[in-house]
Parts: sequence; structure tokens; C-alpha cells
Amino acid sequence: MQAILDALGRGFKSLLTPKMLALTLWPMLLALLFWGGLAWLFWDQWAGDLTTLAQQSGIEDRLVQWGFVWLAHWLIVALLLSLLLPAVYVSSLVFTSLFAMPVMLKFVVARDYPDLEMKHGGTFMGSIWNSLIVVVIYLVLWIVTLPLWLIPFGALIIPILLSAYLNQRLFSYDALMDHASREEFEQIQARMQGESFGLGAILGFAHYIPVLNFFTPIYIGLAYIHFCLGQLRRLRENTGKA
Repeated sequence: MQAILDALGRGFKSLLTPKMLALTLWPMLLALLFWGGLAWLFWDQWAGDLTTLAQQSGIEDRLVQWGFVWLAHWLIVALLLSLLLPAVYVSSLVFTSLFAMPVMLKFVVARDYPDLEMKHGGTFMGSIWNSLIVVVIYLVLWIVTLPLWLIPFGALIIPILLSAYLNQRLFSYDALMDHASREEFEQIQARMQGESFGLGAILGFAHYIPVLNFFTPIYIGLAYIHFCLGQLRRLRENTGKA
């Protein structure tokens, strides 16, 4: 637990610097512009596809029979928004992972971890591949677990657990790829799996807080940089390596 609190504190301290604050809004704004543009171009087509699906399933007919014609329309809008929101969330994290993390890593390492030797256990292409795999698994899990959202507290717990998985898998690789060897990365993942997931859950919860969620992609990245590089430093100290 101490490692989680330390990462959260150090990440927040790094976030409050002018250079990091200048980065905070870009991932979310890029994601909103990207999906907003797609929605502007394809909204009618998406709504038509969902309407067809609702008609084939019989949901729309039942609502019309019960006199809730207006509800059928707003149900389609609600479904589209429920699909767009996680898309924006995931995209903001991916943009952070691919484009902001190198800047953040360079900044944090220069200030807090200048002594760490770079062993280059990962690559930028590895980061892209990792992001693709993690996003696909996340989306599959999100779709598969949708029925669980209907159980008591399911709509709160399930998204947090999914966010924890996404944060952990997405940012751990990027935080360690320059400095850890493959063996060190595997050791850290094996030893700190539970705490890394816990950190992801806490940060995932923060992402659902209005206004604060605009800042969380960068904060999540900073927290994982401190968490992972802190673990790498301790691992090397315990094994007698610089």
C-alpha cells in the first residue's frame, strides 16, 4: 500500500509543475475532437444501425405498443452516448501512452531518477502493439460484462475494475520500456501485480469524477512512472545493481 500512496503523491507533485500542467488537457481534447468528428460524420448511420438492431430484437415494437414512442428515440441516443463515452476515455489514455509518455518519462527521470541505467527492454513499436492488445481485451471485457452493470453497484464496480486493468497494462510497459530489461520487467510485474492493479483502480475511479477527468490521463501516466521506476530502483538495490 505504501508504494501506491508514494506513487500517487509523487505523481501529483509532478503534475503540478508547469510543463506537466501544459500537457494535461491535450489527451482528452484530442479524444473528444476525434470522436466528436466521427459522431458528426456518422451519427445518422450509427443511429440507423442501432434502430435496426432494436427493431430486429423487438425492443422498439414493445415500447411503441406501450405508448413510449419518445422513449424509443432517446434509448438510441443513450446507447450511442454509452458507447462513445468509453471510446473517448480509452482514446485519451492511448494518446497519453503513445505521445505524452515519452515527454513525461524524460521529465520525471531527469528530476527524480537520474541514477537509473537505461537497459531498453521495450520499444516504441512494442508500446503500440501493447496498446492495441490491451484496448481490444478491454473492449471485449466491457461488452461481455455489460449484463453485470445491472446488478446492485455493478455500474460502479465493473467500470472501475476494467479501468484498473486498462491502466495497469497500458502504462506499466511504457513506464519501464526505456530503463528496465525484459527480465526486470517480468520480475516487477510478478512481484507488484496486486499493487499495480490497486493503483489502476484508484486512478480509474478518479477518471469518473467530472472536471477532474480532464486531468487524469496525464496524472495516471505520471503515477505509473513513479510506481514502476520506484520498483525498478528498489529491485536493483536489492540485487546490488546500480
